Amino acid sequence: MSAMVRYAVWRRGLRPCSGCALFGENVAETKEKKRGLFGRLKGALSRTREGLVEGIAELFVGAKAIDENLIEDIETALLSSDVGVDATDRIIEDLTARLNRNALANEDTVFDAIRENMLAILEPVSEPLNPVTSDGSPFVILTVGVNGAGKTTTIGKLAQRWSNEGKSVVMAAGDTFRAAAVEQLQTWGTRTGVPVIAQHTGADSASVLFDAFSAAKSRNLDILIGDTAGRLHTHGGLMDELRKVRRVINRIDEAAPHETLLVLDAATGQNALAQAQEFKEAVGVTGLVLTKLDGTARGGVILGIASSLGLPIRFIGVGESVDDLREFDAAEFVDALLEGVRG
Repeated sequence: MSAMVRYAVWRRGLRPCSGCALFGENVAETKEKKRGLFGRLKGALSRTREGLVEGIAELFVGAKAIDENLIEDIETALLSSDVGVDATDRIIEDLTARLNRNALANEDTVFDAIRENMLAILEPVSEPLNPVTSDGSPFVILTVGVNGAGKTTTIGKLAQRWSNEGKSVVMAAGDTFRAAAVEQLQTWGTRTGVPVIAQHTGADSASVLFDAFSAAKSRNLDILIGDTAGRLHTHGGLMDELRKVRRVINRIDEAAPHETLLVLDAATGQNALAQAQEFKEAVGVTGLVLTKLDGTARGGVILGIASSLGLPIRFIGVGESVDDLREFDAAEFVDALLEGVRG
């Protein structure tokens, strides 16, 4: 079939079936890829599933009655899994209302209710990042977070992701206090073919970002991703430095940074929520990345962060490879969490 016919089919909005000769093989490959990615996500969330969902499932062992005592036990399980007070209250309030109108008949209906509540909390923050500006100027991403959260690795993976999609990207080594951070970013630059703007150790971080933004504008590049030094969210002086970086970037383009991306280590549980609250107030965080979900039983914190802050969750990290930094999809996440446990 000619390319013109393929284009006509696309323009008419037709959805090819998996059995047709024209599209069947591609659709089958796409489905297989999606199944593989879902399987990896399910595997990555295994520890959180064991601690949270299977913990709730165990409450039904021995045909336990669905009553107020069960609801209290579910509340304890949620809180113990770092879901947080706000998200737990929302879920328990709904479960109690369903119990009072006799809508919780068995284990399946309880898990159906939990799934609906999780989706209600997560879907509003499932908002992909579209790094494009209306005027064609570089889309500037300022990446912030505490030491060890995975900022530099996240930047490298994002650079490779968008470079593979055909976008022109530059990285700025704004973490000038840790020599290894500059070297790590330069390693990613070598691996991905993405240029890195850097200065000497101890240089002014705002100066690095200024130079990088100027270079990105002069070269008409699509995306600038800026690294910053890791800092405790409780350290006022270092947070002031981040505000300075934002001000300097804003002098070049009053719309920049277009995204202030906070990278959080999910394994820190409720401390990640505290970090998000502080960074949001200090530097106006506009999006989140939750890393290391594959190595923790505390992944329930994603519900607490979503419920308490309402900030868009752009990406989640579920492994070491580039593909394991994936766009956050609420339905996919909840289904992977509940897969094999319900009913």
